[in-house]
Amino acid sequence: MAESKRRGEDAGDERLDDDATVDGVADDDATDADESVSRGGTATRKRARADSTEGRKTRKDTERIGLFARIARFFREVVAELRKVIWPTRKELLTYTAVVVTFVAVMLAIVAGLDYGFAKAVLWVFGNPS
Repeated sequence: MAESKRRGEDAGDERLDDDATVDGVADDDATDADESVSRGGTATRKRARADSTEGRKTRKDTERIGLFARIARFFREVVAELRKVIWPTRKELLTYTAVVVTFVAVMLAIVAGLDYGFAKAVLWVFGNPS
């Protein structure tokens, strides 16, 4: 009922309950969420933090699981994460490889040139020992 009053369906009655909610978000949370969004944050920051603390397991919960069960769960999670990866095509892979090799070659040339130049400068300043 509070939602219908808020959305303007019942324009004659402008009273709102103190605990009125809009789309499941309390009035205080809605204003906090709007402020955090305007500052570049996300509107679900508080809710996500609350959800993450509820899902945490205590130390006793993890002690009940055997060593091999934990290792098996680890590998299942690794496989599940690898399925989410967007793998590059062969053409993209060759392009990325060429870019990396070219960049490394350019940086190698710059460092080698600076090393050679500084070595010549030091020998010129301090003299040739031979």
